[in-house]
Amino acid sequence: MELAMAAEELKTVVNRLRRAQGQIAGVIKMIEEDRDCEEVVTQLAAASKALDRAGFAIIATGLEHCLTDSDIAAGGDRERIRARLEKLFLSLA
Repeated sequence: MELAMAAEELKTVVNRLRRAQGQIAGVIKMIEEDRDCEEVVTQLAAASKALDRAGFAIIATGLEHCLTDSDIAAGGDRERIRARLEKLFLSLA
């Protein structure tokens, strides 16, 4: 299946992934510096959440593309539907 995302959606996902990348680099540095375990775990959890959010955004976008045109014709706003799907998946995180 092809990953078809609008430029703004793609930018949001990339930003989330970059944030996670920075957080992971920070976790590695914290471990190398023998930082407090609680601080390390807190940062690792934040990185994990950023990755989850990026993944769920991709899933939500994919589901939006699976919606039938009748959903849109019936008065459904694509952005609202996409946001609703993303929120649904984020609630599982």
